[in-house]
Amino acid sequence: MFTENELTSSLVGLNALICGSTAGIGFSTAMEFSELGANVTLFARNKEKLKKSLSLLSKSNNQSHQYLTGDFNNPDTIREKIKDHIKSGNNYHILINNSGGPKGGAIVDAKVSEFIEAFNRHLICNHILSTELINGMKSFHYGRIVNIISTSVKEPIKGLGVSNTIRGSVASWSKTLSIEVAQYGITVNNILPGFTETDRLSSIIKAKSLAQDKTNEIIAQEMKNQIPAGRFGQPLETAKAIAYLVSPSAGYINGVSLAVDGGRLNSI
Repeated sequence: MFTENELTSSLVGLNALICGSTAGIGFSTAMEFSELGANVTLFARNKEKLKKSLSLLSKSNNQSHQYLTGDFNNPDTIREKIKDHIKSGNNYHILINNSGGPKGGAIVDAKVSEFIEAFNRHLICNHILSTELINGMKSFHYGRIVNIISTSVKEPIKGLGVSNTIRGSVASWSKTLSIEVAQYGITVNNILPGFTETDRLSSIIKAKSLAQDKTNEIIAQEMKNQIPAGRFGQPLETAKAIAYLVSPSAGYINGVSLAVDGGRLNSI
């Protein structure tokens, strides 16, 4: 149990593994964590992008940052990579599960292979990383697992059939895990980004533009019109919410799915 003075947003002395951390929300999260003092390990598949991202992280608290390469389309490779990494003496207080979403399209047109591929990339890789890191978190009696999912967990998004299905399964897995590990000082929560200015959003806008024979600008404005805030979110805004959930101050927040969407969701 933390004292009042220990309830802080500082991440100094904490080790964080951040997946999908060379662009978008993942990279913004890595930057934010480094500014807050965490030792950051980036995890993605492109070595050159990892090196560039690593060079941009803050070391103002004399941190040590590093990176891991791995393809989340191959869960067995991810399992071997993380096992070897832990054997080398690396343990983590914080895990951010994050991977690029499945391609769009109507669910009736989806191939079985698309569901399997997305299930492996998201739920199976999340499970592998979480279960491999939990023992270390137990030893610290401090653990924070945050899964970056989607608002489709609460309201399915039209034209994202496979994604809607898999994101929902990840949310259910996460809630179950949160109940099982809470006694060890570990929390498991989900962040549900709304329309956020990332490469993923750009690809969705482009696909809608082609399908509806409208310009990208018109599609973007139609999407903004669905948001009470009247704009798209910035990756850093989501990263700030993630940073709070992994901090000591958020130790009594567990098993929630927090939307960062400018008020777009109609559900409670």
